[in-house]
Order: sequence, then C-alpha cells, then structure tokens
Amino acid sequence: MKYLIIINDAPYGNERAYNAFRLAMQIQKDNPEILVNIFLMADAVTCIIQSQNTPNSYYNIERMMKSVLLKSGKIRICGTCADARGIKNLALPEGITMSTMSELTEWVVESDKVINF
Repeated sequence: MKYLIIINDAPYGNERAYNAFRLAMQIQKDNPEILVNIFLMADAVTCIIQSQNTPNSYYNIERMMKSVLLKSGKIRICGTCADARGIKNLALPEGITMSTMSELTEWVVESDKVINF
C-alpha cells in the first residue's frame, strides 16, 4: 500500500506540519509495509530549511523529516511553491527532491490513501 500526505502549512506557527509528520512516523512504525510519501506545497516548502534550532522539548520538523526518510519514506517539494518563496536555489536536505505538479498528480493516482494537512 501507498499513502500520500500533502502538507500545505509552514513548519511552525500552527501544528499541521507537526501532526502530518507525527502521523507519517506512526504509520511507518505500526505498518512498515506501507510506503509513505510526503509532498510539501505552499508554505510547507519551508520545512526543508536546514539547521533548524528549536527550543528543548519542542518538536523539530527537520528531525522528523529525517526519521521518515530513514524508513524508506519519500519527500518531495513543489518547485513552483519554493520559487515563489525565494528558496528554490537552497541546498536540499539529503533524500528530498524538488518536484512538480505532474509528479504530485502521479503520486495521487498511485496512492491508496491521500491525506491533506
């Protein structure tokens, strides 16, 4: 099975990205046979900014993304959204790829479940 999680909101300010990554990590933990793909759109593309320094005992999206990737998850970011926010030319964290609406469409069609945050 394949699950696709689409995230639209910035990593901090509300907890949508945090909850999306929590869900992805729990799916991977409880169901290692399920492939989890994550597509970052709109302000969620800022999740890829590296060297996030959050207060102790506060969630860190960068670490959560690494956890998803370590368990064979895939993370893609919308190139148009990244370009609109001036971050398209930033170095991407290892395992994360710039993407397109065409790839998102392909992932939606291939997925057994699509979850939107």
